[in-house]
Amino acid sequence: MGVHDQRMRHRAPLVVLLALVVLVLAGCGSSSPPVVPVTDLPSRPPVPADVQPTKVLVVVEENHTATSALRAMPYLAALAGAYGQASDYHAVAHPSLPNYLAIAGGSTFGVTDDADPSSHPITGDSVFDSALANHQSAKSYAEAMPAPCALTSHGRYAVKHNAWTYFSDSASRRNCQRFDVPAGTMASGPLRADIDTGALPTVGELIPDLCHDGHDCSLGTADDWLRQWLAVVMAGPDYRSGHLAIVVTFDEDDDSGPNTVLATVVAPNIAHVSSADRLTHYSLSRYLAELSASTPLHDAVSAPSLREAFGL
Repeated sequence: MGVHDQRMRHRAPLVVLLALVVLVLAGCGSSSPPVVPVTDLPSRPPVPADVQPTKVLVVVEENHTATSALRAMPYLAALAGAYGQASDYHAVAHPSLPNYLAIAGGSTFGVTDDADPSSHPITGDSVFDSALANHQSAKSYAEAMPAPCALTSHGRYAVKHNAWTYFSDSASRRNCQRFDVPAGTMASGPLRADIDTGALPTVGELIPDLCHDGHDCSLGTADDWLRQWLAVVMAGPDYRSGHLAIVVTFDEDDDSGPNTVLATVVAPNIAHVSSADRLTHYSLSRYLAELSASTPLHDAVSAPSLREAFGL
């Protein structure tokens, strides 16, 4: 073996090592988030096979595609993988408000903007009102809302994300004033009290503020907020008994494609389910009605049900 060959032989391990270092450093500088191990999620409670959720808590995040949410929200992505994910779930319109109305009322009601309830008074019932009329419970917990059923935006509270406030019939308004409440904090307040006492409603909604829904802040911030709140929810007796499902979705995409958004379904009786059914916000609206044994509203009547897609 010549001198040149010997040098190349001794240099090869060094070259390989340097290549590995470059790859590691490139990975550290990547924008891809770390993967949250399934073991870092709250433990799955042992629930009898015949126990099905009788309650739901819906959380709607903002303005991102399913792909970007899965890439930038490792905690939510881990939940989707461990529990349930709809791979063909679509928002129904742009901008935000008509999508929230679709979930709450089974229709966009012809709304094409984000104006306040004073500009869009809607007659008839929401899914919350239908549940209450059918002797079931309903409640909406809005972060940063200054008072129950606040009809205008305030600070980081966006009324356009609180669909119940748009239903203007006298009965709906009374229901909203009573059961559409400020969320409080993770330590205390209406939501924490209902979690701890097992008093979450049949049809429930947690409305993040404009930072924690990913609208004004990063998806990483929204993901961390979800991690903290859902740990509290999943430690409560409603979830631990198998009676609560959690649905996390997005109001719309970033207007870059066919409005495909992430929908994650979390319940003790769901494991590694990926539904390929074409679902929409009307599918979620139908599920909310079905939970309270109410008739689905408007376009939700003919929508495929989220309940059937995930065996809820």
